[in-house]
Amino acid sequence: MPLLFSYGTLQLDDVQRSTFGRALSGQRDELLGYQPTSVKIEDPAVVAVLGRTHHANVTVTGDENHRVPGTLFEIDETELSRADAFEAQFDYIRVPARLASGREGWVYVHRLSR
Repeated sequence: MPLLFSYGTLQLDDVQRSTFGRALSGQRDELLGYQPTSVKIEDPAVVAVLGRTHHANVTVTGDENHRVPGTLFEIDETELSRADAFEAQFDYIRVPARLASGREGWVYVHRLSR
């Protein structure tokens, strides 16, 4: 089963329920070699719905001392496709990631920050 690391909205219960049809159970972990950043939301309608002007994001540094905390979830392939669709609407893409636990999973980064 795929492992999905989230540092942002996919950790929220209401987002999980609307995206996957259920609340996920996960484990705390850290994304290695990245720093937290943000992406300005350009669409005023999205700002109005979300109530914020920026999306959380991460930028690769390659320095394993740089870490981003979050949650690691085990999901199925159908749920991974649903996560892809959810993140794509905000221009995020899925990339492989190494985690502090020694596990590898998927994480979403804004396509312009790669």
